[in-house]
Amino acid sequence: MFTAAVRYHVGTMSLFLEFALLLVFALGVAVMMRALRQPVLVGYIIAGIIVGPVLLDLVHSRETLALLSEFGVALLLFTVGLNINPHVVRKFGLVALLAGMGQVVFTASIGFLMATWFGFANLTALYIGIALAFSSTIIILKLLGDKGELETLYGKISVGILIVQDLIAVLLLFFVPILAANGGSGRLSGTLLAGVLLLAFVLWVGIYLLPYAHRFLARSQELLYFFAIVWGIGIAALFQYVGFSLESGALVAGIALAGLPSRREISARLVPVRDFFIVLFFIYLGLQLTFGGGTMLVPAVALSLFVLIGNPLILMVIMGLLGYKKRTSFETGLTVAQISEFSLIFIALGVSLGHVHPDVLSLVTFIGILTIFGSTYFIQYSRTIFGILSPHLSIFERRKARDTKISEREPKALLIGCKRAGYDFLHHFKRDRVSVLVVDYDPEQIEALKLDGVDVEYGDAGDMEFVRELPMRSLSILVSTVSDMAINMGLLAELKKKRLKAIFIGTAESTSDALALYKAGAHHIILPNLDGARSAVSYLKEYEHDLRRYLPHKRRHISYLRSRE
Repeated sequence: MFTAAVRYHVGTMSLFLEFALLLVFALGVAVMMRALRQPVLVGYIIAGIIVGPVLLDLVHSRETLALLSEFGVALLLFTVGLNINPHVVRKFGLVALLAGMGQVVFTASIGFLMATWFGFANLTALYIGIALAFSSTIIILKLLGDKGELETLYGKISVGILIVQDLIAVLLLFFVPILAANGGSGRLSGTLLAGVLLLAFVLWVGIYLLPYAHRFLARSQELLYFFAIVWGIGIAALFQYVGFSLESGALVAGIALAGLPSRREISARLVPVRDFFIVLFFIYLGLQLTFGGGTMLVPAVALSLFVLIGNPLILMVIMGLLGYKKRTSFETGLTVAQISEFSLIFIALGVSLGHVHPDVLSLVTFIGILTIFGSTYFIQYSRTIFGILSPHLSIFERRKARDTKISEREPKALLIGCKRAGYDFLHHFKRDRVSVLVVDYDPEQIEALKLDGVDVEYGDAGDMEFVRELPMRSLSILVSTVSDMAINMGLLAELKKKRLKAIFIGTAESTSDALALYKAGAHHIILPNLDGARSAVSYLKEYEHDLRRYLPHKRRHISYLRSRE
């Protein structure tokens, strides 16, 4: 009675009010999950299940929600592409390819055998086996991002494996309908050619044209931010129009911008809007999960256990054979302990082609619920689980196993702002051969520093998402020539959060700000006006009223000012 009344009232609501109610409901479930110290992501999926057709059936504008969730998927893959480091791709690309392809083949084969054992026909069993082989890139990226482990060794290898899986899934989703249609080879070759040409064109634009456009766009952070969104969504839509997935297009769009000096700034500014749309994706994922008859319960549980336990074991064996240590193999293995949204799409495709019965979609949906929930907890508490299982995991580690080190830049000094006093600090670091990374938001300044061989990042230090993405593991000194109090406090807080014992030198406009920064943990604060006056007084004390003694100092100062010009 209550449910029917709720459904009636929701049916008479406007689209805006329906979405507002959906978000309020999702927030309530997320708060409950947070209070229970459970992953919030699980709460979004649960909210989708509750408001979906299984229980309350409150959402009637599914097409709109599906469209908004696609925006979240596109933005997430776009930011992944932005952060793909060519050096890391060269270093870990082969490992990701071997591990990814090996895991897909073994999982699909074992899944096929298990499905036939449960009485499914060979074609249906093949669909089920393939569906079990793919892991959710979106969920894993969100979980690793929340843990701050995307930049770790296992995080980079995992992302590479997931991308390999996605490429295989995209090819299957593309090939199967064409092959099922019979005689579609001409269409197939034409679409592949169009895809290759489009890929080459987008990368060519990213390498040769966008750096020039960036000099103009970077003068306005709002314009640069809007351009990035339009570029990412536009390229994703173009790839989808040609016949490929929007995920592949968004990833390529991000890779095309990965060489720009503002890539970290773009990525950081996209995080809030990306996370909002990703919440809608998880709600939509829960919304479309439905349950079939009870006859599917036993095979669903058995196949779910295979994905949760068997998939990590398969990948651990492959990683061990490739020479990685048991911890890296274990943590990488946990990232494939769930099935993907591609799995549901692939089975739905099989249903539409008449290859499998609709009940199989309910089976795979239930597997999706169990494995997504289970793997979320696995990854959330991976360190605790590894500590318990570590003595028993040595069989997955070869003798003299060694983890490859990620030899990315690890500056010892971070300089925020290079104008004014920043120049002197940069000169000091270069003279003492201290590796330094400069952060500035003046595109002309960045171009000049690059020509001088300085490692520089375009970005606003007031954006804490951007600051968190900066390489700070080996930092021994942080210098901020920006006098903004909020920025300096944010930088100090980030040093404490990362537990870095780095010297902090900041800049303040007033004595009260300087004292507050000292109280917050700063080691030295520059007060331009007071320090300048104190310096002049020291010269007055030293030279007194002897005009001739001022002349050498005057010449040195003029020379210094000209060098700054």
